[in-house]
Amino acid sequence: MFNSELVAARDYQAAARAALAALLEGSRIDERQRAAHGFAWIATSVAALEATATWAARSGSALDHAVARLAFAETLAQLVGGLPMGQNEIVRPADLGLGQAARVLAETCADMIAVDHAQTRAEIAAALTQGQWPSDSFGDADLDTIRDQFRRFTDAQILPHAHKWHLANALIPDETVHAMADLGTFGVCIPEEFGGLGLGKLVMCVVTEELSRGWIGAGSLGTRSEIAGELIVLGGTPDQKAHWLPAIASGEVLPTAVFTEPDTGSDLGSLQTRARRSASGEWVIDGAKTWITHAARSDMMTLLARTLPEAKGYAGLSMLLVPKPRGSEAEPFPAQGMTGSEIEVLGYRGMREYALQFDGMAAPADALLGGEEGQGFKQLMRTFEGARIQTAARAVGVARRALELGLDYALNRKQFGKAIVQFPRVADKLAMSLVDVVMARELTYAAARAKDSGKRCDIEAGMAKLLAARTAWANADAALQIHGGNGYALEYEISRVLCDARILSIFEGAAEIQAQVIAKGLLEGRN
Repeated sequence: MFNSELVAARDYQAAARAALAALLEGSRIDERQRAAHGFAWIATSVAALEATATWAARSGSALDHAVARLAFAETLAQLVGGLPMGQNEIVRPADLGLGQAARVLAETCADMIAVDHAQTRAEIAAALTQGQWPSDSFGDADLDTIRDQFRRFTDAQILPHAHKWHLANALIPDETVHAMADLGTFGVCIPEEFGGLGLGKLVMCVVTEELSRGWIGAGSLGTRSEIAGELIVLGGTPDQKAHWLPAIASGEVLPTAVFTEPDTGSDLGSLQTRARRSASGEWVIDGAKTWITHAARSDMMTLLARTLPEAKGYAGLSMLLVPKPRGSEAEPFPAQGMTGSEIEVLGYRGMREYALQFDGMAAPADALLGGEEGQGFKQLMRTFEGARIQTAARAVGVARRALELGLDYALNRKQFGKAIVQFPRVADKLAMSLVDVVMARELTYAAARAKDSGKRCDIEAGMAKLLAARTAWANADAALQIHGGNGYALEYEISRVLCDARILSIFEGAAEIQAQVIAKGLLEGRN
């Protein structure tokens, strides 16, 4: 299925890679960012087509095939006409000198590109109005059962409450956190010997996607446990594993990731927070951190600090596992030597964001991850793939919820004597939103499978996050447009989903960072 189109798309990607390599002769990639990032988007689009074709080949449903056909038609047309990297940034063939390659692709795939697909869009929208959805089955009873379990939990315990929690800027209630822990949310990838489920990143994606469909806060609560768990599994000492992993897996300990600083962003080599040994052997921490999610209610910090001040850049960084007392509404930061202030945000609520200040905060002598200084950046980098795949899964869940809200409103809103879903521009938005969800979802699953296979997959993870984040924002924007003026009212859930969607192309590495990683990796021949 779609074999000739895939061959043509891969040839176009190869031509783009060769063109970029030629442009970079004698130049740094930062000087050619538009071309380099444009190539990354081309490669991501082709990878999404490959994942979508694989999915469609497993299914015999007419709806699945229609979704795949529209995915190919629209993506191929964007490759030859203009591929959106952002709202006002379109990469075109001419940007990479690909005029001839684009003409070849257009001619080879003319049956897809030079055709009006209005009927296909109408069929997909009609199927949605009848309650039909494309297949999300893995053909694996265990995986499908996990999805069903978390979908039912989300429908019952997250969706009915998420919007009021958001409007109140409330923390996810403790009873909901406990219920999530009982389902195994916080120990999906932690080995069974330490109380976890011992499952892979694909399962983690399913869990995260379904919870995020209810509220990104619920889907994101497990991210900190995922990062902390992976840091300790991969780099911890036997004692650190035995002490922390069972408590994280059970939800008894809620971790928080403390990496970012006010003036560094993605430039981790410039971190200034210091940790030094005291006379008693304890660690003493001084410095400032910002954009720390769930900092008050957490019990442990994975904290990146400079312990070797004479070592430049990344070489001086170490990772510390710092226990802290859980804060309360009255006293969010009871630990001596640690203060914090809340950063008020548009969306992504439920855990709260904080700026933190450390002034001589003490950490145990055995807090150093792995017992070795100067390894913090390397340890953190090993978690980036999983974290970015999980972020892509969060984006897929948000994108799906946006579509659900847009569809529900379009079915129930009457204008000019009929439901607005009957107007083609509304139906088209729904159809394309569904196509984008499937493409982002399948690309995310492909990245998770690559991670589970044990291979390096920073490129696949970057692609999944890049595409899924764009999909979440586009779907939320389209669904709010379907709502019209009501979508701008805080009482409507889509207003929250739009705010939540916007963060996805920023955190865990901004879209521009993902594009840079993809372009550099592919130029180096890592895929």
